[in-house]
Amino acid sequence: MSLTSEPVVVRHPYRWVVLALAWAAFTMTAVDRSTWGPASVSVGEHLGVSLAGLGVFATGYYVGYVISNAAGGVLTDWLGPRVVIGCSLFLAGGFMILFGETDSVAMGIAFQAGVGVFAGCDYSAGVKLISQWFPPKDRGFAMGVFMTATSLGTVIANAVVPSLIAASGWSASYHLFGAGSMVVAVLCLVLLRNSDAGAGAARSAPAARRAPDLRPLARNRDLWLIGLAGFGGLWGTYGFITWSNALMIKGSGISATQAGTVVAIFGVAAIVAKPFMGVVSDLFGGRRRLPTVIVLGAFVVTLLAFGTRDSLAGFLWVAPFLGVAAYVYSPLMIALIPEIAGVGLAGSAAGATNAFWQLGSTIVPVVLGAVFQATGSFFWAFATLAVGPLLGMFLMLGVREGDAAVRSPSVRAQALVR
Repeated sequence: MSLTSEPVVVRHPYRWVVLALAWAAFTMTAVDRSTWGPASVSVGEHLGVSLAGLGVFATGYYVGYVISNAAGGVLTDWLGPRVVIGCSLFLAGGFMILFGETDSVAMGIAFQAGVGVFAGCDYSAGVKLISQWFPPKDRGFAMGVFMTATSLGTVIANAVVPSLIAASGWSASYHLFGAGSMVVAVLCLVLLRNSDAGAGAARSAPAARRAPDLRPLARNRDLWLIGLAGFGGLWGTYGFITWSNALMIKGSGISATQAGTVVAIFGVAAIVAKPFMGVVSDLFGGRRRLPTVIVLGAFVVTLLAFGTRDSLAGFLWVAPFLGVAAYVYSPLMIALIPEIAGVGLAGSAAGATNAFWQLGSTIVPVVLGAVFQATGSFFWAFATLAVGPLLGMFLMLGVREGDAAVRSPSVRAQALVR
């Protein structure tokens, strides 16, 4: 058997149900995460927290998110993605509702961390499901559709939250999206099913559940590089999502509704671009490293360009280009993971690499708050964000592609076992 062989995966119609539910779950956690951006100023005023101090709430969320990504990937390979995606999303929704009731800074940070702890599992579960039900030649498109969830979450939050705050206060958005998360979680538990032998393959008796052997992943050089490069990418992406509303309001004097419109346009551009980029990479033989390098370079340029704007019109011109650059590298990088690690360890590999990625999300809110408070400069805040994708661009140059699966210890081990 070839060392690069995977379980035979054919185009089963149920794969679209899998993709739709995985996407819906990921969209809800993205909405939950993105709610903080447009709600942050109102929450800070309610709790008496300074602008710089608001970053601690986002950091609390991302600390929990990093932990759940690392653990969630292992649980996905061990217990199966259906249970992980349904249970974790239900609990994340519950903590969203609790945060909407808080009157305490300490409890608010704890509830944000609780949302993060359970919101991070659906990513690796979704990647695992897509890897099982979609053949490699179709995964670029499937991952592109799946990853529209993160930008769609940004659009929904920025389109809905400012109006909800004006009409009913900031708590209403947390109650609404928390309840929505719980509904989607129940649908996932009822309608999803795992695939033990690949989508459309002959069904066999379920294998005994056992904890995955993670040692091959620890020795995989390419996964380490992807993890570190993603750290830089998400430093820019989620630094922008977390701080852009507050920076535009405080740094340029535009209204909360206008800032929300800018970020919504940023997200809409990414929704269109992600599946398109996935299709392009599929059509060109699944090559994803060089396009990732180019996109990360464009991300650096657009962040710096956004930092030089000082009016609503200027922000609106740059926002769609920034939205494309800030998001389309992620489906390209994610589609590389099952190819390098193998489908059997796709959940653990996705969770481990995303844990590295999310460290950027964890650190950047506090760093960016400190930079803006120290300098008072809108430009230097965005220059700080641009450092991350610049680092990621150089790291991606070292990732091996094409025959990387042959060299991957995890894929070799899985092939020898089969």
